[in-house]
Amino acid sequence: MPILDTVLFDNDGTLVDTYDLILESFHHAVRNVLGHDIADEKLMAKVGQPLSTQMWDFTDDPAVHEELLLTYREFNHRIHDERVSLFPGVREGLERLREEGFKMGVVTSKMSPLARRGLEVLEVAEFFDCLVGADSCPKHKPDSDPILMGCGLLGATPESCVYVGDSPYDLQASNAAGTLSVAALWGMFDEDVLCAENPCLACSDFSGMVDGILALREGCR
Repeated sequence: MPILDTVLFDNDGTLVDTYDLILESFHHAVRNVLGHDIADEKLMAKVGQPLSTQMWDFTDDPAVHEELLLTYREFNHRIHDERVSLFPGVREGLERLREEGFKMGVVTSKMSPLARRGLEVLEVAEFFDCLVGADSCPKHKPDSDPILMGCGLLGATPESCVYVGDSPYDLQASNAAGTLSVAALWGMFDEDVLCAENPCLACSDFSGMVDGILALREGCR
């Protein structure tokens, strides 16, 4: 079995805590465009897929869909920098992985400029040698292509790579790509939803996730 030497991460809900930012942006968009509100659980049901995909749950009118996207993005971008934060232990965990020689990248359903901006604002962009966003690849999670693109950019094979994510779409994409999948239980989805996708590991915090990846690597030696 190839030695694990690469870790790819989802962004929102895995590295960066954006739950409140996303929910607030959804409420702003649907109230202003549709004229009524929608329950939190419905607004957040498909987080982990591209925003455009999520917005089709709220309208089947292309013009309204576009207005929802524009309204969401204008508001989200305006408040973004003040609303994002790292999950506990992220910086320390990334430092440990770098010291252990892992190559690292981000594969997200977010548009790459905003994802990169968040990582820069939070001063962790330096840890990542690639970023694959929704605008980087024609297909999106749960398809395997974005993760395979990330592997390719880092010169890694899927068998030597771990993918860490907090949504079922992350784990479905990882399993389809042939990478080892790790469920981030500190993110936006419930444990039972993630464990139903049969991840290789399910971890309750970032530090424990790093311990788990190091243990997986030892098991491959």
